[in-house]
Amino acid sequence: MRGLTNIEGIYFLGIGGIGMSALARYFLADGYEVCGYDRTETPLTEALSDEGCSIIYDDDVNSLPTLFADPEERDRVLIVYTPAIPKEGVLLNFFKDNDYIIYKRAEILGLISRETDAIAVAGTHGKTTVSTMTAHILTVSAIDCSAFLGGISKNYNTNLLLSQSRYTVMEADEFDRSFLQLSPLIAVVTAIDPDHLDIYGTPEAMVQAYSDFCHCVRGGGTLILNENIVSDLSVPDDVTIYTYGTGENASFRATGIDKESGYYRFDLVTPGEPVGNIRIMMPGMVNILNATAAAAAAWCAGVDHNSIRNAIHSYQGVRRRFDVRFRNTEIVYIDDYAHHPSEINALISAVRDFYPGKYITGIFQPHLYSRTRDFADGFAAALDMLDEVLLLTLYPAREKPVPGVSSDMIAGLMKNRNVRVVTREELIPALQNLKQGVLLTIGAGDIDRFVDPITEMLKTRYA
Repeated sequence: MRGLTNIEGIYFLGIGGIGMSALARYFLADGYEVCGYDRTETPLTEALSDEGCSIIYDDDVNSLPTLFADPEERDRVLIVYTPAIPKEGVLLNFFKDNDYIIYKRAEILGLISRETDAIAVAGTHGKTTVSTMTAHILTVSAIDCSAFLGGISKNYNTNLLLSQSRYTVMEADEFDRSFLQLSPLIAVVTAIDPDHLDIYGTPEAMVQAYSDFCHCVRGGGTLILNENIVSDLSVPDDVTIYTYGTGENASFRATGIDKESGYYRFDLVTPGEPVGNIRIMMPGMVNILNATAAAAAAWCAGVDHNSIRNAIHSYQGVRRRFDVRFRNTEIVYIDDYAHHPSEINALISAVRDFYPGKYITGIFQPHLYSRTRDFADGFAAALDMLDEVLLLTLYPAREKPVPGVSSDMIAGLMKNRNVRVVTREELIPALQNLKQGVLLTIGAGDIDRFVDPITEMLKTRYA
């Protein structure tokens, strides 16, 4: 990598992505001219514009700011793109054809990981929550950290934390094998369930990529693995290996778990002294495991027991991760990013546990043709756990249509016949007869654009 010597401006293709926006904020805070392109305007891009970024929504060279539009100035700028940008993109090919310095987002994160003591959290599920919780624990302790987060922390209202600490917390994204660019001092792997088979082809190839990520940990570093996946991974000989979970052999394990009014309480066994009487306000066994993983990473970074205990109790969560948007005596509305059958199972199980006996209506938007095709049976089985289901039409993201793959495919596989497929235009009217209980919006596409309208509708209805 040529580094940032003499660079004055950085242009982000796909600046509205959660990971890209954190990098944009990072360089903006460092004094660079930061500009970018995205397909549509969103609350994230609006926030970036308010913070000083210049953003365009036309894939058109004529819309570029002066510094980035002139190939004669290419040595003064850096171009960063996300693999979600189509290969035929006009701006991307303009920069390529004119020999601009171009890097993937993962390569920039890799550079940052090598320049700091990185704590990287990987896994097909849970990495956003674990990384955000880890960052929160370090931030409230004497250790502190910077962090690039895959969601908006509700404690800090941002996806970027900056400090003078030597530690940097970051998500290790498996898509496009991006996490293989990182060089962490401490790494966590939460889960290796099959996903992104459009990239990997087979579950075995994806597991191999996770083994390769384990070998990216620096010699003398630390690797923390979910106890259920240890036997599936190849791990390096020159790092310390810890496991986490609830089993008796786990290095970090949650014990004495009790559900009390509005929170869970548990004790944490560590390789040293135990951390007792931890309280977490997030529901579900999955979040106790997430807290255990985050506490393990923080412990390895030297955080004291009181800071771990206090930080987990004060952790408020991440937007779109069991995000309670409205609540009264008649209805609870929760928004969640779950987009894999295992994540949906964990979400619904947590809701059933936290709100026993409640009627649960779920709105799910499938994300990607390939994922819908590969996991249609799993999606159907998970959604069968709901009392009523509205299936939004599929969100294709970067993919071309696949014949026969749609939201109707999932509906046809479900045993629960209290399901219907609705378009975006039909969704809000379909909620006029919403039953009392719990309402969920679930998915990783553009379903988030309905969160505010649904919240306002509920506030008006139950004012």
